[in-house]
Amino acid sequence: MPSMITAVRHGQSESNAAFDRAEATGAAIVLPGSDRDVSLSPLGRKQATELGRRLATGETPEAVWCSPYRRAVQTWELVAAELDVVPEFRLEARLGDREMGALSGMNLAAIRERFPEQAEGLISRRYSHRAPEGESIPDVADRVREVLADLHAECADRRVLVIAHDAVVLMVKHVLEGIPLASLDAFIPVHNASISIWRGARPEVFNDAGHLGNVTF
Repeated sequence: MPSMITAVRHGQSESNAAFDRAEATGAAIVLPGSDRDVSLSPLGRKQATELGRRLATGETPEAVWCSPYRRAVQTWELVAAELDVVPEFRLEARLGDREMGALSGMNLAAIRERFPEQAEGLISRRYSHRAPEGESIPDVADRVREVLADLHAECADRRVLVIAHDAVVLMVKHVLEGIPLASLDAFIPVHNASISIWRGARPEVFNDAGHLGNVTF
């Protein structure tokens, strides 16, 4: 078992920023392209740098397992630039963001316009709903559970940094602590560039973004 697991969400992405702007006006938007190729926003790059500075001042990671999504990899590159010693790095497909299938790239307003029954499902069955060709939250939990089992087998007594997405960080908490899915609302939202730490299965901190200082969400 790793001596310490630190899970972080990537910095703000261009899609996060676009959704925030749309929410402020009530606009429905559908973002083009693949979710896997979305980059960090300028704010997200600043957040990732501050995250790296925070990690450099503590118990630095000895191994890094990272989602292959561009925003996660970019977060790691900016974190690594702040570390004195760069640990071994591994891309791990099972740490990718929740697949939204036919709903990918849409904010809730757009989903309501195009797929009203799917919007209702996302709201009323948030922990069990599965979009067409997409994943449910339990699906994400299943692959996170596999990753944690592999970490326990391959990274015994090491400090591991996991760079991923809000759904993945939340499922790490669910799996390690045995928290029921229905009780996870209290831990949402998982902030961009936030830090969550477990020693073994014991939680030390969750969703801490104090290191961002004046870098706003």
